[in-house]
Amino acid sequence: MTGDAIATAQRLAPRFAARAAEHDRDGSFPVADFADLRSAGLFGLMVPTRLGGAGAGFAEYAAVAYELARGNGATALVFNMHASVTGALGAVTEEVAETLGVPDEALAARDRMLAAAAEGSWYAVAMSERGVGARLSQLSTVYEPVAGGYHIKGVKTFVSGAGNSDGYLVAARSVADQSVVSQFLVPADLDGLRVEPTWDSLGMRATSSHDLHLDVTVPADALLGGVEGLALVVAQLMPHWLVASYAAVYVGVAQAAIDAAVEHVAARNLAGLASVRSRIGRADAAVAAARLAVQEAARRVDAAPGDPETRRWVWRAKLLAGTTAAEVAASMVEAAGTSATRRGHPLERLYRDARCGSLHPATSDVCADWLGVAALGGDPDNDGSAPRW
Repeated sequence: MTGDAIATAQRLAPRFAARAAEHDRDGSFPVADFADLRSAGLFGLMVPTRLGGAGAGFAEYAAVAYELARGNGATALVFNMHASVTGALGAVTEEVAETLGVPDEALAARDRMLAAAAEGSWYAVAMSERGVGARLSQLSTVYEPVAGGYHIKGVKTFVSGAGNSDGYLVAARSVADQSVVSQFLVPADLDGLRVEPTWDSLGMRATSSHDLHLDVTVPADALLGGVEGLALVVAQLMPHWLVASYAAVYVGVAQAAIDAAVEHVAARNLAGLASVRSRIGRADAAVAAARLAVQEAARRVDAAPGDPETRRWVWRAKLLAGTTAAEVAASMVEAAGTSATRRGHPLERLYRDARCGSLHPATSDVCADWLGVAALGGDPDNDGSAPRW
């Protein structure tokens, strides 16, 4: 484990917690949190050491995300998006690159992107769209080759950190062949990018997950992998970055709810009530179990990322994290009593943030469906009720 990174996340979490209420109330982006992340060097967490990063694996990421989420789940969620981009790019080894047919110039471009992250740049993800979510095969954003690069046009939604990042990972379908889905790293300062302030949500309000309108031309080396059509392949090879990376965040949010309830109960002399102690005890056990599931999924991702059993653990982790966060936060509000429902109380915010965990793709229902199909001997890629990607 990268002990220094985990210790750094633990040190930053109280700072994030102190700012969380204001950002939640205003729906404002936690700029100071991201300045702290940059100063601490955490944007380079998933960057290989040869490029100036920490060279962390998925298990290290999960441990760091858990600690950050205990401070502010919204900050941890946006950090997760950046880690997903850098983690996926950093996981493309020479063997994987050769298998995928990635040319040398694309590897050089990837290294420049990762080195920039190690130096403090951070990336948002612009994948989801209204009506289709994150299903890559259904996207309406399109691209086509033009002189010197590619033209991309479309509208993305749920773009966490929109208007604040240094670049966006954009998924789009080819105009020439709609079955071809590619990804581009689009610099945030390009003409033709417009953030539409649409984010006014129940929970995770500080993520600034606004809509992003694109009508841009990017250079050729913005195409990730240097080969068109790799997006669906990468999604199959690295589903943990599209599914389980959320799990560590929501287990951290669930633990934060317990922490807030314990503080509230102690301050109001409610610890003498057996019903209150019982709720906190059950929550403690549930969060510990969910965290173990996330740790096991992360361990398997690092050891055998493409293994079918690893994928099942990825789905288990996402399912358990989302449902546990929602159930624990609700129980902690009941343990604390009516005063915890007032706006500005940490538990009120954590209750709303935790409720979002089951809704991130793949949703809890979809993960459960895939697990059920697999348990019954079917093929989740083809036999589930919802298309995987």
